[in-house]
Amino acid sequence: LFISLILGLKVYHSYDLPWFRSLSWYFLLCVNYFFYGETVADYFATFVQRREQLQFLIRYHRFISFALYLAGFCMFVLSLVKKHYRLQFYMFAWTHVTLLITVTQSHLVIQNLFEGMIWFLVPISSVICNDITAYIFGFFFGRTPLIKLSPKKTWEGFIGGFFSTVVFGFIFSYFLAQHQYFVCPVEYNSETNRFVTECEPSELFQMKKYSVPPLLQAVLGWETVNMYPFQMHSFALSTFASLIGPFGGFFASGFKRAFKIKDFADTIPGHGGIMDRFDCQYLMATFVHVYITSFIRGPNPSKLLKQLLILQPEQQLSVYKTLKSHLVEKGILQPSLRG
Repeated sequence: LFISLILGLKVYHSYDLPWFRSLSWYFLLCVNYFFYGETVADYFATFVQRREQLQFLIRYHRFISFALYLAGFCMFVLSLVKKHYRLQFYMFAWTHVTLLITVTQSHLVIQNLFEGMIWFLVPISSVICNDITAYIFGFFFGRTPLIKLSPKKTWEGFIGGFFSTVVFGFIFSYFLAQHQYFVCPVEYNSETNRFVTECEPSELFQMKKYSVPPLLQAVLGWETVNMYPFQMHSFALSTFASLIGPFGGFFASGFKRAFKIKDFADTIPGHGGIMDRFDCQYLMATFVHVYITSFIRGPNPSKLLKQLLILQPEQQLSVYKTLKSHLVEKGILQPSLRG
């Protein structure tokens, strides 16, 4: 986002577009306020209920966010200058697309962290591993160009990076899955006012015995193997990091060529700046979030309980009676417990 704003500022200074710099930062603040306010309302509900000054902000959070955006929208319209209409709308669209790509990604990273550190460390490490190993394989064995946007990228590096990343993700997942700190969801304890990562690990992080496919038994000499179920999911994460993740890098390469710049910075001599090391991370956070919500996450009793605790007493009593009646009908509670 900062790189995009800097490039936009060059245009701003060239054409003397009014308010462009201020509006760009204003929209950045609005989007961050909306996303991180959603996180606070979702994970810190019980804490917020104890602070009267925060209750109003949380209750009307979306309305306030929309009102702030509308204010920026109106300021943009008022800033339109004759003969620069098209350029100003280009800049307006530029800012919004940049916010969509960057701020949304950072918000999803936070969401993934709350599911457990392992959902952050394995994906980001897989992307870094793929970037490094693809470079090494391409340097020593690369002969066949992969894509014109990145002339130095080769098929040999692409394929070598894929297999290296899959192996790395499988092994790295095994070590992380052994520790509660990495596998337990991050939760806020309102009594101690601190985050905790203590839990009974879910089935994903409990060692299980699997039968080896017959074709592999002859090669490995094993009939069964002990592993964590999460290691199976690491294949999906590593595969995405290896096959789709690089397209984030290709996107960044096209972006740089569109503005005729070689690297985003020169922090690493001859190998680009810090941003060049993160260009393949663009899509990873979104994929992990979609993967968790589609294949992993189920009903969360802890989050549901937090939502119940902020209801009014009569609403809580109504929920209690409905739940009790339902449990009796299913035979989970004895009819004698009716009262």
